[in-house]
Amino acid sequence: MDIFKVFRIEAAHRLPNVPPGHKCARLHGHSFAVELHVGGTPDPHTGWIMDFGDIKQVFAPIYDRLDHHYLNDIPGLENPTSENLARWIWNELKPKLPALSLIVVHETCTSGCRYAGH
Repeated sequence: MDIFKVFRIEAAHRLPNVPPGHKCARLHGHSFAVELHVGGTPDPHTGWIMDFGDIKQVFAPIYDRLDHHYLNDIPGLENPTSENLARWIWNELKPKLPALSLIVVHETCTSGCRYAGH
């Protein structure tokens, strides 16, 4: 079973490796929605897989590095596609949240990426 918590991140970026003239090569921003999914079996006493507040607490330092920042300036996100952002968040978060099972990055209302690790 999975639970998930959604975070909203406002950030700017540009994609340096797209073809010449592509609109995403220009500086622009997104209201990203990031879903963090945690898998496990609910505890028989609490009925929870994990407290949502604990997910928020462990993600807070990563969130602070991303929200209202220029993603291209963050080491490892020089080419901040949705795919690379999802993988970067996974690599930063998984050691601190071992039950992490899936990350979904919504770049727009209709486009995004799902990443479940290597």
